[in-house]
Amino acid sequence: MNKLTLRTLPALLLAVFSGAASAAAFQLWEQNASGLGTAYAGSAAVADNASTIFYNPAGMSELTGYQVSVGVTGVGPSYTFRNDGSTLAGNNGGDAGGWHAVPNLYLSGRLTDKLSLGLGISAPFGLATEYDSGWVGRAQTIKSEVRTINYNPSVAYRLNDKVSLGFGVNYQKIDAELTNAGGVLKGDDSTWGWNAGALFTLSPAMRVGLSYRSSMKYTLEGTLNGATPVRADVELPDTAILSVWQQVSDRWEAMGDLSYTRWNSLKSLNVISRATGNAIPPAGETFNYDNAWRIAWGAAYKASEMAKIKFGIAYDRTPVRDADRSARVPDNSRLWLSLGGQWNAGRHGKVDLGYSYLYVRDPDINMTKNGTTLRGSYDASAHIVGLQYSVGF
Repeated sequence: MNKLTLRTLPALLLAVFSGAASAAAFQLWEQNASGLGTAYAGSAAVADNASTIFYNPAGMSELTGYQVSVGVTGVGPSYTFRNDGSTLAGNNGGDAGGWHAVPNLYLSGRLTDKLSLGLGISAPFGLATEYDSGWVGRAQTIKSEVRTINYNPSVAYRLNDKVSLGFGVNYQKIDAELTNAGGVLKGDDSTWGWNAGALFTLSPAMRVGLSYRSSMKYTLEGTLNGATPVRADVELPDTAILSVWQQVSDRWEAMGDLSYTRWNSLKSLNVISRATGNAIPPAGETFNYDNAWRIAWGAAYKASEMAKIKFGIAYDRTPVRDADRSARVPDNSRLWLSLGGQWNAGRHGKVDLGYSYLYVRDPDINMTKNGTTLRGSYDASAHIVGLQYSVGF
């Protein structure tokens, strides 16, 4: 089966559900826009719309009737390179970042007092960097693009007034393209995973959420330079989240988040010829990622019966080691500074608007590959804006 033959609907969906990385490496936290204003603090405990399906499916037990939540976030990273002794002549590559949209759609319904069902469609991972073709690092990379789309049917069951449990199945598709001056590597695949969560209502004013998303194991199949059939095994990481939400007063809510992502599942991308079974080392990539964690705190202030103001801060530790940083993913640890608002129109639904500025510690690079050395540093940052509409019936 030729997996690179165009299949119209999946190809269109993958084109829509693409995005540039905003969290560490090429993970995307932006699975709703309603959490953007609080830097996604409390993501597994807030459960105020159907997007809880992604962060903690047990949160559907907090929703009444039938719920729809749809949104989009615009992710705009910037990576500008400053050369400092690279071996090839050329320019600095321009800005390798750029704006990309990350949409989402969630549906949930409470069937009984205890049982709820839902479906989420999202993009958990994404990468998009592209340099000028004549830049000093062209032998190592020009374009890097990873797109995913995830279908997540889920169920939640309320055990009692204190405890709810949730479980979901994930069917995820990936499409990747990596290029440099020497060639083009393309491949795609689909796979299955799962997610689960628990929500503990300690009091009417406090909830604690625990959730877990499994790793996703792919065997990418495609071509090298449009001719040589190749494959490569890739395992994208699993993530665990601990969240707290608290109603501090009639007007104030506070929330916190601690997450841990096991990026050490991604050590390398070994490209294998499907015809001979032999490795093609120049086409591969070395990652050697460490595990990473993220911590966030946020708050919301009820300014009126219809309006909330949100703000938050987060620290996102990179899994990328300094010695293994590549121009494909010029990542480093980052600080999120977030602000948002919500307009609640009652039976007509809620609209959330959020913004985050990501201050990224300038990444240095000293990578030798394909007979060349790329040496220098980056000015890196990102802007994220998001809009979400949620309504119940």
